[in-house]
Amino acid sequence: MAHHQDLPDEVPVLIAGGGPVGLTLAALLARHGIRSLVAEADGGVCTGSRAICVSRRSQEILAWAGAGAAMAAKALPWTGGRSYWRDAEVLRFQMPSEPTQRFAPMVNIQQYHVEQFLLDALAGAPEVAQVAMNMRLTALTQDAQGVTAELETPEGMRQVRARYLAACDGGRSTVREQLGLQLEGTQYDGRYVIVDVVQETQRPVERLAWFDPPSNPGSTILMHRQPEDVWRIDYQLRDDEDGAEALKPENILPRVQSHLAMIGETAPWRMLWASMYNAKCLTLPDYRHGHVFFAGDAAHLVPIFGVRGLNSGLDDAGNLAWKLARVLDGDGDDALLATYSAERVPAARENIAYGAKSTEFMAPPNFAFSLMREATLRLALEDPLVRPLINPRQSAPVAYAGSALNGESTGEWMHGDAAPGLPAPEALLAGSQGEFHLSQAFGKDFVALVFSDGVLPLAAAGLPEEGVAVLHIPPEADPLRQAGDRYGLPRGGEGLVLVRPDGYVAGRWRGTDPAPLVAWFKRKEFQG
Repeated sequence: MAHHQDLPDEVPVLIAGGGPVGLTLAALLARHGIRSLVAEADGGVCTGSRAICVSRRSQEILAWAGAGAAMAAKALPWTGGRSYWRDAEVLRFQMPSEPTQRFAPMVNIQQYHVEQFLLDALAGAPEVAQVAMNMRLTALTQDAQGVTAELETPEGMRQVRARYLAACDGGRSTVREQLGLQLEGTQYDGRYVIVDVVQETQRPVERLAWFDPPSNPGSTILMHRQPEDVWRIDYQLRDDEDGAEALKPENILPRVQSHLAMIGETAPWRMLWASMYNAKCLTLPDYRHGHVFFAGDAAHLVPIFGVRGLNSGLDDAGNLAWKLARVLDGDGDDALLATYSAERVPAARENIAYGAKSTEFMAPPNFAFSLMREATLRLALEDPLVRPLINPRQSAPVAYAGSALNGESTGEWMHGDAAPGLPAPEALLAGSQGEFHLSQAFGKDFVALVFSDGVLPLAAAGLPEEGVAVLHIPPEADPLRQAGDRYGLPRGGEGLVLVRPDGYVAGRWRGTDPAPLVAWFKRKEFQG
């Protein structure tokens, strides 16, 4: 972490907020050689577990950011979960997973670990990424060339000039307040106490939920195992309970003890941290305001049910980083930056829609919703067809339908699962150095996938000299047929697929004529 006196007065990108989203953005920019300064108001990583569930897509992004090995060593993977009504199991779900995949569908890990892993990764690139703790953005002004930010430090005020400002400063964003912007949407009244306790257990890692459990009648309880013998427990408060009283240890401890005893967890335990939460479905209508871009909780607040908050914020960082990098390097037009908001606002609205459905089940907003939930839970005891209604619909990457960056999908493909605007499928491939996962090639450059027996000289065909990698996938490199099948290529067929730096498909073309691939880069967004 940088000393305040060593910080630059001018940077290409100033990032307000050093949580997981801001640090990931800095790390991804660093991969492109783009200098940034992260200004974090606090003195270190967060306290309490906070966001804990990291999706497969987010694990890919964190690996691109340099935190992959540390995440793999610490996080607890899981593939499914159970829900109970009172003391009876009413749902058991499994997320899609298979042994050859690079990442589990979901892992549990405390947010402070994620932040520390990202800080450790950034420490290896001080020439392009600096992180300043105890530095709070207090004011900003914009002009045609960029942003001037006023920053408060223990040594006094200082001014930093930036071409672009990324507001990753959370749900109470100072940047948002400075620009006079308001989040739009719905805030729910239901409140949850969030508690971290440490207790040894041998219970499998899975998502656990109880509706009206005997341990806490009338409440809803969620539990997740985390590293270092930490349980994350969330329980709903009654409408008539006082929030300040509910957060006192003497009121938390009996409720936790009652539930641990009910499920047979008898080892000694102690409380580490507690907070309170209520669900919010809010977003800015636009994530770009001049030279300022919003990401993560500064841009949108998504309910915890379905774990789409942190995961959607990391997708924001993945989307924004390569676009800023191309424009700052002179390889992109301002129109490219406009696609950030055009893609990520609809993504946030989709996440919010799923989150709202989960919230209305987990914390019914009125008596009618409570009645419907109880009826569903009663029916689920006997009717398997009803049980999917209880499924929390875990986070999944969204499609960028209608994006200006979506190219063609020409010729015959077996399916549309890898059409332009969709996340690029993962595949296990064979190379000269052994097996590797296709997603390891993503995260920095565009990647042109060439499905063909012959090697095509795409560089000579007119592709940009910088920022485009070519990955040849002959049949022998795809022995499990994962790549060909998942990208929709008929057996024995040839094709080209262009994958964006953030791991989304930009276009796909049957045959090996590079002309349409080259033409894709002629669009206005890349005329810097």
